[in-house]
Amino acid sequence: MTKHRLPTSVDVARMAGVSQSAVSRTFTLGGIVSPATREKVLAAARTLGYRPNLLSRSLTTGRSGIVAVAVGGLSNPFHAMVLESFAGGLQRAGRQVMLVQVEDEWALGSAVEPLSGYQVDAVLSSLPVDTQDVAEALARFGVPIVTLNSSVTNNWVRTVGTDDAWAGAEVARLLHARGARSFGYIAGRPGTLAQERREAGFRDGLRALGIDGYARAQGNHQHRGGYDAVRTLYASGKGPEALFCLNDLTAMGAIDALRQEFGLRCPADVLVAGYDDIAASAWAPYELTTVDVGLDAIADQAFRLITVSPDDPLEPLIRPRIVERGSTLRR
Repeated sequence: MTKHRLPTSVDVARMAGVSQSAVSRTFTLGGIVSPATREKVLAAARTLGYRPNLLSRSLTTGRSGIVAVAVGGLSNPFHAMVLESFAGGLQRAGRQVMLVQVEDEWALGSAVEPLSGYQVDAVLSSLPVDTQDVAEALARFGVPIVTLNSSVTNNWVRTVGTDDAWAGAEVARLLHARGARSFGYIAGRPGTLAQERREAGFRDGLRALGIDGYARAQGNHQHRGGYDAVRTLYASGKGPEALFCLNDLTAMGAIDALRQEFGLRCPADVLVAGYDDIAASAWAPYELTTVDVGLDAIADQAFRLITVSPDDPLEPLIRPRIVERGSTLRR
């Protein structure tokens, strides 16, 4: 069987009546070509079924047009939301997306080895960089790397995140305004920047209201962690009148435990708030009050950070938005 010959840029140039370099510029991100030439090249490419070889071009230009999106822990819907936002925005910007599955769902360190075998123009990830060694290893790639809520950065490793401390304080004020006078917090994994900032903001918000203490239980960012934390907090039969949870999955587990283990109603008996605004938070069994982190704004800022110079700000914070639903609205 004779192998079918694929059309080349030379074929496109000949049909379009332009130079081969004009074809190359047409299919290069940021390439300069007149609108009339671009249209002729694209029309010829469609007719011939031509597709540029991005990998071979990267050998000569040093740029592949590919941005790696590194994700882990896709059982958490928030990471899937970030992936969708990053991938969609990159594709609309004309970039190619390479998905890298990270073994460690908590940090980007385990992505160093998989990424080392590919020539990418940048890396985006919802996972943080949590040690200087990992930041230095990633910096050796010599491409911009943008993460969410990293505690360690350098000229190549940048971070973008939400103002978690502000949001935590706003949640405290909201729960107090809705009538709660005793409070609890269900924490996430110790040592993560988002966990520390959210709890600090919640604590400061309560102190501003004249409330110095709150009950606390450890969760694990998952539904089961929230469920078990409520069993601990209410083991004596009495617990806080309001709960702020590190994320929505934790809050949904907390609501289920309140109902199933203790016969408590939300919001009639206990007010509950979460964080992330995943799709399930709006479902009828929960109607969860939560924090919309502003993924579109985060994605826009992340795209900017993969193109700016190292002298630009390394840690911009996006102001999130409180979304109040039935879990804090007593009727």
